[in-house]
Amino acid sequence: MKRVLYTGSFDPITKGHMNIISQASELFDEVIVAVLQNSKKVDSFFTIEERVQLMKKIYKNKKNIKIIMGSGAAVDLAFQYECKAIIRGLRGITDFDYEIQMAGINKEISNHQINTICLFADPNQQYISSSMVKEIFSLRKSICKYVDPIIEEAMKQKNSRF
Repeated sequence: MKRVLYTGSFDPITKGHMNIISQASELFDEVIVAVLQNSKKVDSFFTIEERVQLMKKIYKNKKNIKIIMGSGAAVDLAFQYECKAIIRGLRGITDFDYEIQMAGINKEISNHQINTICLFADPNQQYISSSMVKEIFSLRKSICKYVDPIIEEAMKQKNSRF
């Protein structure tokens, strides 16, 4: 079985992320999507547990997509779940600069056992980021073009509690 790992904070998961997951699920037997806490971002909209539950709802009927909560190094998760590679999504040149550095580091710390495979989101979704979605949402503008209806509803519900 060819299994790959796709990691991210997914706060929230966007249609751009979903496009990458969809592409990976067509190329590989199984995609392990690991929801991680981004240590650089202190203000999360959803808790990591909420993100995992929402994503499990979105992918409940997709047998070859598994959502997990992860921590630590991506290569350690890749070994743990017997993944052949780590999937990364690219939106533009700034993503490429960062991802090429991470690919090299991950290859090195995995003793050259884990490769990184970069996929490009469809052009109409390359500009979408979780940060942008949160910004648009905070301005009380529609986010339906950028996220799944499950996420949009969860954001509205969570926002109404505060």
